[in-house]
Amino acid sequence: MAAVVAATALKGRGARNARVLRGILAGATANKASHNRTRALQSHSSPEGKEEPEPLSPELEYIPRKRGKNPMKAVGLAWYSLYTRTWLGYLFYRQQLRRARNRYPKGHSKTQPRLFNGVKVLPIPVLSDNYSYLIIDTQAQLAVAVDPSDPRAVQASIEKEGVTLVAILCTHKHCPLCHQDVVSVGRLQIRALATPGHTQGHLVYLLDGEPYKGPSCLFSGDLLFLSGCGRTFEGNAETMLSSLDTVLGLGDDTLLWPGHEYAEENLGFAGVVEPENLARERKMQWVQRQRLERKGTCPSTLGEERSYNPFLRTHCLALQEALGPGPGPTGDDDYSRAQLLEELRRLKDMHKSK
Repeated sequence: MAAVVAATALKGRGARNARVLRGILAGATANKASHNRTRALQSHSSPEGKEEPEPLSPELEYIPRKRGKNPMKAVGLAWYSLYTRTWLGYLFYRQQLRRARNRYPKGHSKTQPRLFNGVKVLPIPVLSDNYSYLIIDTQAQLAVAVDPSDPRAVQASIEKEGVTLVAILCTHKHCPLCHQDVVSVGRLQIRALATPGHTQGHLVYLLDGEPYKGPSCLFSGDLLFLSGCGRTFEGNAETMLSSLDTVLGLGDDTLLWPGHEYAEENLGFAGVVEPENLARERKMQWVQRQRLERKGTCPSTLGEERSYNPFLRTHCLALQEALGPGPGPTGDDDYSRAQLLEELRRLKDMHKSK
């Protein structure tokens, strides 16, 4: 039986909740600042006498695989190490926070809560494209915060909802919790699932829908986005594939609440690698209508994601034939899928949206 983690109620509201948020976030939130959009690298010419393959699309620059691994990886790892382990990173996060508050005083997107039989999920737009969440038992007036990157914005939502903050869950680094641990708050039953890859200690959180007779909700942090997945800062393709397969084992009606508003950019990339995917095209049209009005695009469902998210489709023959490196030296299918995932991630890092 999974271990149960008792969440200690934080008595009092207002200033007390704000102090709790600030104290925890001082060390934790630097890990959840928004990532800058990856810039396309300049093309590499093929060796003399060898024909360079045609590019997949004008939007996607082709980098021959024989040139080696993604040249952005080392830079990304060095930057991420500075960002998460030094005061320089924390200062950069504070600068991001100030800029985002000035640019988006009401948040980067307009969001709507979802209410299910006494349970409310409230997305809170923070920083330039991040999402924090409040999960609320409306009967008990108790709340759990997920990835509260901007404590001021989260505190404002807590006060507006008139709830008591009971627990804070962080996806990137959360040492007190382990795989399959359960946090119980009122009617809320939230299970932690270990999903390393983006970070070594990355966790996602699954809100069980059974107690309130509604859909389960997956708070995926930087593991999984609408039509995308996170970069492997502290992991490799094999680890990320295993984590994505953990999510694939959940039900199709599970609602996906990601850590970033990346939908339009991700669907643009998905159109490059699977241009004839009609499910992607329909979703892109809907997303573009939403974004024209600055409306948020979450949640999607895992059933939808299976139909157009290329990072969840490494088992699909069409993608394997288009991009796949072929079977591994032992013919092992998982090894081949991991290679395809690595190639997809490499191409996505090179992708530049119009």
